[in-house]
Amino acid sequence: MLIFADMEKQSYKVIGVMSGTSLDGIDLIYVHFSKDNTWQFEVQNAQTIEYPDSWQKRLSQSMNLSQSALEELNKEYTAYLAEVILAFIADNEISDVDFVASHGHTVFHQPEAGYTLQIGNLPQIARYLNLKVVCDFRVDDVALGGQGAPLVPIGDALLFAQYDYCLNLGGFANVSFVERSTRIAFDICAVNTVMNHLVIPLGIAYDKGGQIASGGSVHQGLLNELQALPFYQKPYPKSLGMEWVKSEVFPIIEYYDLKVEDVLRTYVEHIALQLSAIFKPNTTVLASGGGAYNSFLMERTRELSSANIHIPDPEIVDFKEALIFGLLGVLKLENQVNCLSSITGASKDHSAGRVYQF
Repeated sequence: MLIFADMEKQSYKVIGVMSGTSLDGIDLIYVHFSKDNTWQFEVQNAQTIEYPDSWQKRLSQSMNLSQSALEELNKEYTAYLAEVILAFIADNEISDVDFVASHGHTVFHQPEAGYTLQIGNLPQIARYLNLKVVCDFRVDDVALGGQGAPLVPIGDALLFAQYDYCLNLGGFANVSFVERSTRIAFDICAVNTVMNHLVIPLGIAYDKGGQIASGGSVHQGLLNELQALPFYQKPYPKSLGMEWVKSEVFPIIEYYDLKVEDVLRTYVEHIALQLSAIFKPNTTVLASGGGAYNSFLMERTRELSSANIHIPDPEIVDFKEALIFGLLGVLKLENQVNCLSSITGASKDHSAGRVYQF
């Protein structure tokens, strides 16, 4: 059961910022939160800023950098992120902001080794913006023995409790739901980190609507190997990072040397099978993230799971994570729990994040 103390302030005007592992771009949302027994939100503006090729390349290669080069990248990315946020404020003529809540961009996520790194969270970002900033939400949880992910489920509990499951299909799929009166969540499998990677040689960023995948054939050998990956047998809490994709998934795919459409078709089947193993028939699922627009993936998941999968308005599909990081910032500033040990495996519930004053 979630219990939160009364808030001193009942309304907040927040800019939430999120950069996902699929490198689609930076999601920004300007949202008004208010609380009258339950939390309500009203989205004012939302925008995705695509990464220029130079930044996309640098971020995709960031995990291979030396310590000194990574520190320099962190400084430059923090300044770049501030520029993007300031442009969002100017373009939308936003004049009233209580604070910015930013996830940053994940370079490393190795909770088993007690380490996670999201760049763009250096203290000087508050000075660049001339605004209070709440950020770096994952490190406290990892220090307490948790996975540091997923963090969005507390927002699912407070903002979207009418659904049986809240599913996010971004770089990775993760799910949040209530089991035996306790909200749990975990990463399921890789999604856009794999599918986008497969179509880059075709000169496109992603397989729109799953059109390429729908024209391919399932390769049973590849599917069997993907389904047998040890991660899927691990109990939750559990989370995934790009390190896992590169070491476990890509080598299997590359071994088979198949046509792109057949690999995509097989991988869509793999995702749909992993999702359908979780959803009970005739339950309600709120789907968000870029993968929710893959109509072929959604069709296969509905067929295999018999779940009622709801695709909400685009501002929720595209910006739900940025929205909830805004809420995490509100909870942090009021010293309320924003990270649940039942989800991450940390030693206790806690209020995660760093607060920087300008």
